[in-house]
Amino acid sequence: MKYVVSLLVGFVTGAALFAIALFLNPLAGRSALSQLAVSDNGVSSMNYSAAATEAILLTNNGESVAPPKPNKVSELWEPTIKDTQLLVTSLVDSRGETIGIGIKVTTPSEDTSLIKSELLVDSIWHLYLPGRGTLGIYQQEDYWAYMRDIVVPAWRSSRDSWRGSWSYNMTVGPNALGTGRVVGLGGEFNGVASEAVEMLNAKAYSMQEGPVSMTGIISIKTPSDVQQVANK
Repeated sequence: MKYVVSLLVGFVTGAALFAIALFLNPLAGRSALSQLAVSDNGVSSMNYSAAATEAILLTNNGESVAPPKPNKVSELWEPTIKDTQLLVTSLVDSRGETIGIGIKVTTPSEDTSLIKSELLVDSIWHLYLPGRGTLGIYQQEDYWAYMRDIVVPAWRSSRDSWRGSWSYNMTVGPNALGTGRVVGLGGEFNGVASEAVEMLNAKAYSMQEGPVSMTGIISIKTPSDVQQVANK
């Protein structure tokens, strides 16, 4: 009997050590900075606040860390959408001027593979830029590093929070080069096909409120026949 117990203890210990090594592996969940995110040539960028308190509207199943806003907004508790999050936020340019509204729908991806250190979500952006037109973005994002570097340290902290400086390219597909797909939906963007990436710059996170100080940056490769979105 003692050999069986020893075997079980060894198995559990080995599995636990493997899980810890997999989660803390500094090479896991790394995403190379996309050239699209840092290039100034033919790329338009717009920012938004990822802090729940600064959203125009945020809703989920009501059990997420970030609570729905405003208070009376309907929660997404139906079985088919209970893991979905809907965000409505203002879009600003590099000068801090509002240039439009963004609607983002996010849901867990079936392609997630914990053994590969991947925590994937599928997301869709609908960007409305008054006087110009609308754009749609479909992308797959990897939140493994976000969970490892921000959420878990906040959970382990005695203050239930994290503070620091963290920047990460979230987009990993579906395009072969790790970019998202952009489709022009109307106005001067009608018929446009391009690519985009989304980055997060984080400074503070709370286990009670979710992102506290966090900025998202959407960078879109601009076709030569369309003027830059953020500098119009």
